[in-house]
Amino acid sequence: MHTFRALFVNKESNETNLEIRHITKDDLPNGNVTIRVHYSSVNYKDGLASIPNGNIVQSYPFIPGIDAAGIVEESADERFTVGDEVIVTSYELGVSHFGGYSEYIRVPADWVVPLPKGLSLKEAMILGTAGFTAALSVQQLEHAHVTPEKGDVLVTGATGGVGSIAVSMLAKKGYDVVASTGKMNEHDYLHTLGAKEILSREDVCPEKIRPLGRTRWAGAVDPVGGNTLAHVLSTTKYGGAVAVSGLTGGVSFQGSVFPFILRGVNLLGIDSVYCPMEVRQPLWERIATDLKPAYLTTTIVQEITLEQVPDTLASILKGNVRGRVVVNLM
Repeated sequence: MHTFRALFVNKESNETNLEIRHITKDDLPNGNVTIRVHYSSVNYKDGLASIPNGNIVQSYPFIPGIDAAGIVEESADERFTVGDEVIVTSYELGVSHFGGYSEYIRVPADWVVPLPKGLSLKEAMILGTAGFTAALSVQQLEHAHVTPEKGDVLVTGATGGVGSIAVSMLAKKGYDVVASTGKMNEHDYLHTLGAKEILSREDVCPEKIRPLGRTRWAGAVDPVGGNTLAHVLSTTKYGGAVAVSGLTGGVSFQGSVFPFILRGVNLLGIDSVYCPMEVRQPLWERIATDLKPAYLTTTIVQEITLEQVPDTLASILKGNVRGRVVVNLM
């Protein structure tokens, strides 16, 4: 019987370990579309799945990886045929359903997006959940009427996956982008992506956060959360909007209602996990066209093998990963 490689995380005595195993398709969970995975990617959520207290994985042993792109090998759903190039991100992939760090996945057809024209399978995974989250953030800012002529747009955590892609997408759409980062040696990287100005992490998360600060931002993309979000809200202009998608800075923040009731600021929650398909599929089409980042296959990405994933997961949890990491499973 044909075997293939998959990276498993297992938990014993409150410790986790990662190892590559050889399994068969019979070991895969139920689903009506089987995909030969060409590429996956590394996300902060995948890093959490690799540690004992990450609160991501529900049962062990488990294959993590919340992103996958490849070619359909079997389909019991009329929407997909053998040979189709497809993307799978989010839903339960890599959380409660065996994920993308495997040469084959089997998933429900409702999770599958046809690869749009203008993207290769590799480009789709350079983007992955992070790119989709960035695009959803940009689109929500557009829907909130945050236009380029209204002023600077801030991107926090700008050297991370969501941040890097958001900087590039916003710059491509004509926004004046200000990027904040704790990595002061990455200014050249962020300027290359399109940032006009770089701020430190402390600039957007001061020790004392005022209920209302001096206004600066027409809008913001915030994958950090925590008290960074509180400060960004307090310094957003009248009628502006902040799209929040992450929690690397913490799950709670010491804010007030003043930005909302005195300045009409909009807080936009970004959920890329259960985003409905009627939004998801058209947005992937935009990602392949008007939102496709510059430098996607060069500056933003590094490519690794399945064997290198464990070390990279440890690095992303320490904040030592810049941009995006794509996993080659071919």
